[in-house]
Amino acid sequence: MIKILFICHGNICRSTMAESVLTHLVSQRGLQHLFEINSAATSREEIGNPPHYGTVNKLRQVGIPVVPHRAVQMTRADYDYYDYLIGMDTANIRNMNRIAGGDPEGKIYKLLTFAGRGDDVADPWYTGDFDATYRDVLAGCEGLLKQLLE
Repeated sequence: MIKILFICHGNICRSTMAESVLTHLVSQRGLQHLFEINSAATSREEIGNPPHYGTVNKLRQVGIPVVPHRAVQMTRADYDYYDYLIGMDTANIRNMNRIAGGDPEGKIYKLLTFAGRGDDVADPWYTGDFDATYRDVLAGCEGLLKQLLE
C-alpha cells in the first residue's frame, strides 16, 4: 500500500482538495485498495474544521466527491508512517521539514514537481480563485499518479 499525506497551511483548502482529487483518480482506475490518502496542516489554526466551502463547491462543480475530513496537524509520526508527504508550497515544505526534523528518507515533495513545475499551488485562501487551485492540484495529482503507476 502506498501511503500519501497532502499538506498545506490550514488543511481546509489545498490539501483537502488534493486528497479528494487523488482519491477520485485512484478510484476511477479501481486502485483504491493500493493507496491510503490523507491530508494535514502545518499549523493549528483550522484544527477540527471541515474543508473550505470554496473547495467543496469547486469539487462538486467538477463532479469529484469530497472526502469527509476534519483538519489535523502534521506530526513527526506522520513522517515515519507515510511514504510521500506532499506540500503545496515552499513555506509548507519548510514547515514540514521542521515538524519532521528534516527529510533523511527523501519523502517530502512539493506537489507541482510531479507536474514538471517548481512553482507553488495557488492558495485560494488569499486569492479566492479555487479554479486556479484546482488546475494546479489536478496537474500535480495526475503527474503523481502517473509516476507511481510507472
